[in-house]
Parts: sequence; structure tokens; C-alpha cells
Amino acid sequence: MTHHVPDRLSTGIPGLDDILAGGLTPQRLYLVEGSPGAGKTTLGLQFLLEGRAKGEQGLYITLSETTEELIAVGQSHGWDITDLPIFELASDGELEPEAQQSVFHPSEIELGETTRNVMNRVDALRPVRVVFDSLSEMRLLAQNPLRYRRQILALKQFFSARDCTVLLLDDKTSHSDQHLHSIAHGVISLEQIAREYGKERRRANIIKMRGVRYRGGYHDYTLDTGGITMYPRLVAAEHMSDFAASISSSGNAEFDVLLGGGLVRGTNTLIVGPSGIGKTTLTTRCMLGALERGELADYYLFDEGLGTFFARNSQLGLELRPFIDNKQLCIHHIDPAELSPGEFAQKLRNAVDQRGSRFIAVDSLNAYLQAMPGEQYLILQMHEMLSFLNQQGVTTMMILGQHGIMAEARTDVDLSYLSDTTVLMRFFEANGKIRRAISVIKSRTTQNALTIHELQLDQGGIRIGDPLVGFEGVLTGIPNYRGGTPMMMQAGNAD
Repeated sequence: MTHHVPDRLSTGIPGLDDILAGGLTPQRLYLVEGSPGAGKTTLGLQFLLEGRAKGEQGLYITLSETTEELIAVGQSHGWDITDLPIFELASDGELEPEAQQSVFHPSEIELGETTRNVMNRVDALRPVRVVFDSLSEMRLLAQNPLRYRRQILALKQFFSARDCTVLLLDDKTSHSDQHLHSIAHGVISLEQIAREYGKERRRANIIKMRGVRYRGGYHDYTLDTGGITMYPRLVAAEHMSDFAASISSSGNAEFDVLLGGGLVRGTNTLIVGPSGIGKTTLTTRCMLGALERGELADYYLFDEGLGTFFARNSQLGLELRPFIDNKQLCIHHIDPAELSPGEFAQKLRNAVDQRGSRFIAVDSLNAYLQAMPGEQYLILQMHEMLSFLNQQGVTTMMILGQHGIMAEARTDVDLSYLSDTTVLMRFFEANGKIRRAISVIKSRTTQNALTIHELQLDQGGIRIGDPLVGFEGVLTGIPNYRGGTPMMMQAGNAD
């Protein structure tokens, strides 16, 4: 009687199944390698628990941990694994020093006995899924590389004859074992990266997987209560969708004129300027426009506390609370030291795919950049993320702070070429007073005005004045106004 073999075996980690385009090919031997603490044992347990949920017999063979330690690992994740068959080789008598016979080479006996005991146990249980933890112990027992490889090959042949899908766990303590890579059907590498500050980062990489079109590159994952959560690298080309490119109002008529009509669906706008100029206020005003039209919005706040964010918006007459109460708006306060880029990309995907969000704001990219391993990585990641959001017809606004208030303004990273529209905000001096100026310096989709206008923030929110003609030195970073356009009056006081 032949039993049905599924095309793919789920690993028990949805994100990993996604990366592997469905899961593992059954009845093969896989190597899971990673430094201690990367989560190999947890991955092994999730693999067996997934099998248990589907009624498949599992077996955990351990050379490195005791049954009690494994049960404790399970408990830390909220799992009861007391009924999972665990075969503890370390407790076998043949590893005790007294049991070693001095005439023979002790390792000959140990390794032979060890592998024989494993085989007997497998034959008794007939498991579908097997986790073998870990090869580094077996390497020590074998004492020479040739015998170790012969043992691994023998195990591979033994398991394949019995239709088992096997995960071999291996610490990457010694150099990478290429021979082992060639024996295994697939190799999954887990790594943990310590950082100078903030939470450690973990990322996975599929080194090889025969016969499967897997998603290459590094994928961030977290190891928390409940096990491993993996965030497949976002590939925008996999998420095409149709939508009508329509122009919507930013909620401010004067800003709409500057933009050449308003904000276009499926495009992103970058707002650049020094600290305190009003980038967040302008973004909030545009978001309110979307909320008032009945759209769902998500605001990712990296830079400031929620208290100051709400207080400042209320002072300017931008009331967000009603939209939070009716669930139209989600504000996510994010600590960049705790969040990996992959997890952030996944949050955006969930907001768009699951919540149906149509307006997304990132405030600010400076903090997000700090969370990244490197600038090059940021640009690639942002490119995929913005392409994804654009293809979904989302209106995206991003804030990029510049160093320095008046003098030469520098940005941490040049993202202007990634944006569809760029809005530049500047302080300038006129008649001994500091003023704010705004201009739209680029738009890929509309005919934007290239004029410079005065901007004021007051109780009515945002006010934009007539074009200012007669500026000197705008782009040097210290603009002086020598023109004739009268300055806007402050609301409530004549100056």
C-alpha cells in the first residue's frame, strides 16, 4: 500500500514556507546551520509541532541537550512538547567514561553504538519528521573527518530508505563544512548579529535548495515567545495590482496648486527640510485630507513621542483622535533600535494587504536609516518598499530631516531619486525675521510649480502665500529675500 506523499512539507514557520515557495521537499535531508542562540532548536521544534498538528509522527534526537532542557525550551514558547518523542543519546551508558573499553579506540565503539541506537529507535517509531541535534557533537565523537563523513552518509542512506524528512542541526563553530553542504538536499543558514546598541539582529539565508525556486538573499527574523517569525524579503515585482491613478487633494488648496493639482495615487512624496520647519505638520495635513475622504491611513512615527505629536497637531487645529477612535487611522510608534528592516517592511505589507490602508507616512527616514545595517542596503530596501506601495495604489509620504538649520543643509542619504515628488522646506531671513519657505522641486506625474512660497503654521493649520520673487542664495542654504512681495501677516498680530 503506497501512502500519499505531499508535494511540500510545511516547516511550521509561514515566512520560511513563503521563502521556500511552499516548504520543504519531503523525504530529504536538510542542514540547518547557525551559531549558538540563532534559534536552530526552536526551528526544529516548530518543524515537529507542525507535523504533530497534521498527525505526522516526529522524533527529536538529541546529543547536545537533555529532555528536560528541551521541554523547558518548549515551555518558554508556550508549547507543551512532553508527548513529542525525544531520544536522548547523552544519557546512554556508552558515553560514560567507565563504559569505554581501553583495548579498542574508544571513539570506534561510541560512534558505532550511537548510530546503531538511533537506527533502532527510528525503526521502532517510523517517524515522518526527524530532527537531529547536533552534528557538532557527532563530529567530536568521530574524532577524524573521514569517519564522521562516512557516518553522515550512512545516516542519510538509512533515513532516505525509511521515507523520513530530516533536519540536521549544526553549530557553525568550526568552519563551514562544504562536504556536508554537498550531501544535504538543502542548507538553511541562521545568523545572529550583535549590534553596538539595541536589540540583536537575526537573519536567515537559504544557501542551497535543490529543485526549488526559493527567494534568495537575507531575510530578517525574530525569535520571541511563540517561536521564530520570519519576514521574507520584499520583492515588489511579485505584487502587481491595477488601480486608477487619480489625483486627490492634500487638504490644502494652496499646496495643491504647488503640487500641480494634488497628490497622485500610487506615488510617493519626499519632504526635505531642517528640524522644526513643519515637515510633520505638512504630512499630517495631507493625511487628514485622505482620512476626511474616508481612506484608511497608517502613520509610522520614529522620531518623537505620541504625546508631543498629538499636542502639537491639536494646537494647529489638526485633530486626529476621532479617526483613531473609528479605526481609520493607526499610529505606530516605532523604536528603530528594536526593529529590523524586514519586520518594518512586513508591517507596511500588512497595513496595505490586510488593513487596506491607502495612505502611509514614514516620519522620518533618518531614524529608519539608523536602524539599517548600511546605507546601500537602505536604498535597495526603500526602492522595493516604495515600488510595492506605488504598485498597490498607495499614497506615500516620507520625511527626511536635514542637518543644520540655516547653513549648508546636508542629508544623511540622498533618496531624492527614489521619490516621485520632492518638497523642499527652508528657513529664510527677511527684514530681521526668520520665515519659512516651501517649494516643490520635482514631480514625475504632474506639472508642478517651481516657485518659492512663504509658509506659515498657525491655528488654522498651514497657510501658503503668494510666490516670492526676488530671492538670493536659496540653494546655498542661507537664502536672503530682497524682493517686493509683501510677507504674510501673522494671524492675530500685525507686524
